[in-house]
Amino acid sequence: MKDHSLLVERYRSKTLDKYVGNEQIKTKLQTYIDQNDIQNFIFYGPAGTGKTTLAKLLVNNLDCSHLYINASDERGIETIRDKVSSFASTMSFSPLKVVILDEADFLTIQAQASLRNVIETFSRTTRFIMTCNYIERIIDPLQSRCQVLKIVPPSKTEVAKHLDKILKEENINYNLDILINIVNTHYPDIRKMLNTIQLSNKEGKLELDKSVLVANNYINEIIKELKKKNTNFRTLRQIIADSGVKDFEGLYRELFDKANIYASGREGSVAVILNEHQYHSNFRIDKEINIASALAKIIEIKKPQVI
Repeated sequence: MKDHSLLVERYRSKTLDKYVGNEQIKTKLQTYIDQNDIQNFIFYGPAGTGKTTLAKLLVNNLDCSHLYINASDERGIETIRDKVSSFASTMSFSPLKVVILDEADFLTIQAQASLRNVIETFSRTTRFIMTCNYIERIIDPLQSRCQVLKIVPPSKTEVAKHLDKILKEENINYNLDILINIVNTHYPDIRKMLNTIQLSNKEGKLELDKSVLVANNYINEIIKELKKKNTNFRTLRQIIADSGVKDFEGLYRELFDKANIYASGREGSVAVILNEHQYHSNFRIDKEINIASALAKIIEIKKPQVI
């Protein structure tokens, strides 16, 4: 079989011994693999840290049939009724059936409520593995029916060693400073690191184009601009446009976490603004306009109050 052309797929771990980090979780999961049965799981943690890899690895090492659904694309109750319930209710030649719901935090509340009943109804034959970045978006009744495991990113040193092995396997020559730059810029997102390496591979030599790092650095640039006494809205818009980013969930989180840095004393007002705009972003086609509106309001509350 021809190797996958994408590094992120070619080097996706197929067995637990090849999976980087989370040693305690690996030990626990190996026990389940040995007995060819698993619990219902929720894997949560930052993007690009191996949640999907772990889910796929499990089903590939079990005697089971499985259904994979990317819940960011199929997030409604129809998916649960038409696909998940149908799969769970059909006969199988394998002793176990597993449903992987990737990015389950995108599922609507109605879909999650429906899933709760499906898990109970087919508990004898079917197991569920959900992955998500934000565990707080998964309703409590689902969490209570699953083992919730936090996927902790491996250390920067572990990641660098892992990437070094891949670079040698691919016969790509590189300067250590470039590898350190990639790790520091994209950590903990190993997926982004591998994509950056593939994009920067010039005939067997790693030549880093600074522009490929912009997308990850844009959040720091926005915080830096917001810290200024006279924040320039045009500059913020330009930073976002140059980044090419279309999903701003990470930015909302950082704006909330670092509100004390750029809006000291107005953190409550920032939280209200972010809550409103993050909610409405789910219903906006152009999310860039939505985040721009949030930033404009933050700039306004930063201005000295006229008494």
